[in-house]
Amino acid sequence: MTGPLVPFREVVLKVHSRCDLACDHCYVYEHADQSWRTRPKTISDEVIFRTAQRLAEHAKTHALPSVSVILHGGEPLLAGPARLRRICEELTSAFDGIAALDLRIHTNGLQLSPRYLDLFSEYGVKVGISLDGDRAANDRHRRFADGRSSHPLVLKAVELLREERYRHLNLGLLCTIDIENDPRAVLDALTELEPPHIDFLLPHATWDDPPPRPDGSPTAYAEWLLAVFDRWQELGRPVPVRIFSSVLSTLNGGPSLTESLGLAPTDLVVVETDGSLEQVDSLKSAYEGAAATGFDVFTHAFDEVAAHPGVRARQLGLEGVSETCRRCPVVRSCGGGLYTHRYSSAGPDEGFDNPSVYCQDLAALVRGIEARTPADSTAPAVADRGELLAAQEDLTRTLLARLNGDLDGRGGEAWDRAWELAAALDGSEQGAVGLDHVLAHPYTRTWLLDALDALHEERPGAARDAADALPARLAAAVVRAGFDGWVPVPYRGGELVLPTLGRLALGGPGEHGTVRVRATGDGFLVGRDDGSGELRIEWPAPAAPGWLPARGYALPGGGPGFVIDDLDPYRDCFAVPASATLDGPAADRLAAALTEAWALIEERAPAYGARSVSVPLTLTPLTGTEPGGPHVGRHGYGALGIAVDEGVGALALALVRGVRRAGLRALVDVTDLYAADGSWEHRMPWREESVPFSQLLAGTYERLALAAFDPGYRTGVAQALDTLEGAAELTVGGKRLLALMRKEF
Repeated sequence: MTGPLVPFREVVLKVHSRCDLACDHCYVYEHADQSWRTRPKTISDEVIFRTAQRLAEHAKTHALPSVSVILHGGEPLLAGPARLRRICEELTSAFDGIAALDLRIHTNGLQLSPRYLDLFSEYGVKVGISLDGDRAANDRHRRFADGRSSHPLVLKAVELLREERYRHLNLGLLCTIDIENDPRAVLDALTELEPPHIDFLLPHATWDDPPPRPDGSPTAYAEWLLAVFDRWQELGRPVPVRIFSSVLSTLNGGPSLTESLGLAPTDLVVVETDGSLEQVDSLKSAYEGAAATGFDVFTHAFDEVAAHPGVRARQLGLEGVSETCRRCPVVRSCGGGLYTHRYSSAGPDEGFDNPSVYCQDLAALVRGIEARTPADSTAPAVADRGELLAAQEDLTRTLLARLNGDLDGRGGEAWDRAWELAAALDGSEQGAVGLDHVLAHPYTRTWLLDALDALHEERPGAARDAADALPARLAAAVVRAGFDGWVPVPYRGGELVLPTLGRLALGGPGEHGTVRVRATGDGFLVGRDDGSGELRIEWPAPAAPGWLPARGYALPGGGPGFVIDDLDPYRDCFAVPASATLDGPAADRLAAALTEAWALIEERAPAYGARSVSVPLTLTPLTGTEPGGPHVGRHGYGALGIAVDEGVGALALALVRGVRRAGLRALVDVTDLYAADGSWEHRMPWREESVPFSQLLAGTYERLALAAFDPGYRTGVAQALDTLEGAAELTVGGKRLLALMRKEF
């Protein structure tokens, strides 16, 4: 087994090994492993103490912020209030000063009373209750040994937990699925009780003992769950349902939210009443001793259990599922199903190296949920350029707000004054337009990311640098908006750079200080703090002595044009160093070559010409290039690093490629197109090599545009699109993008 050891963050503590119900679907008493018969009925003081000490030691070793302990059985309430108090006391004491303790109990509710709930309130023990629906559904399996109904007593327990004084302890309801029950009636009965969560659980089964399918349908459980999903949608999703939330999360690139689905490594261990340490309890459904490890809390640390081959097998993510599952496009969502449900004692795949016995159900469930939720699962930015720009702006503003929060007063008066000005600009319609323009500049994002990193790494002067950089951006916004008032702006190295406007020489390379900037009707004034004079700069206007404006150019065919930015101090954010500022003739030559390149694109691939560009492109000359240019770096939407001495044809190809690269990068910034938590690799047809999904998607996305410029780039694109469509990494948003790419092809 490879990969790092995964510490346990969840512990099931068996406090009583018997039950007061005789549920015929119980994996503890009715399935293959009957080891409960030889275990003590109630956990002893010694087991409680040793478990608490071992678990606290484990949490300290791995610096775990919190650990969940689930009190379980049998029926844990049969242990009695005194024994449960002892358990809570020992665990709370052991974890004091080490990690947060999340105590829970899973119960059938029959014994629940104020006496128990007062105890649970004292120690913060959350309560989950098993209930299979209305009376008819619940009584199909959850009965007393003499056949009596348990439903009235369970409802009484649920109602008690709903009382105001105990509501904070309510963990929700656990419902084991029986496809002979009416799915809509089951959901209605559960939601009427207003639980904070509902967990629907597939009945434990294996290939040796498959689940019942009365009508023979291979997707009967998916059909049942999708009927529940439809009713849940119809009711307005009144209660979170964990299995649905998990599928929706993984479809959008997020994590699994339940052990029974997804590829997240398991981090759960079971402590039996005799102190034995076992694997996940559901393994008792497979065969006698399937959950055993041979370890116990008296002589073994939890790390030893974490290294057990059986435990490690459930921590390998994609590598831990069968070959069939690894090739399946829904594996991120279903995760191969619960480990127990993969077991077979016969055939070439003896053991757990199989798809789930619910394989077809899980695939149908994932696809059914995806088909039912396209509108609320796809980010608008995928198909709408305006939404993409808005999402990019929101991201930059979020980072700016985060920087303000992280500074937490360390920016001093300079930051506070600048922040007040930013608020004033944002509160004015005219000022907000100027502020938006400056925030949209790609290198504003570079500054924010660099400043946040510097603060988190506690670099010397990080707070001062962050505070000094904001006023220049606000001064540029003030000038653009014609906003009244002086803005104090620090400068260094004898130069004042106003992003999006230009650069003003103020003195020698070693000079630094503060100037004041004020908008005028035709430009702005720059005054020194010492009152030694004012400079009047016309804007927009050509260069003047000491003043070099940002160089902007129109594009053939319209569109927002492009800017050659060789001024911004944060432009050096590419893998290749940025060049020094170009002199006038060099800048003119580059602009002419770029204009010719755009004209060539308009001629040969007009769909990818100037009108395909959403924002003015910010093009920064680099000192050299590497294969695969132009470059994208650590910046916001719309910047490219380019070579200075490329021919027109090469520049045209680079611009087409770069616009696509920047567009995909911008999408990935604001929405999850694919998940990056697997180790999948896919064949890239035009290189005959295997690459990660992200690389194949980026390459295909670029080649679609390049093929319009040069048909030779079409080679392998159809094959790549087929590979992408069958990939497990794609989110719903990614599939929407892929559909657009297919249409484009």
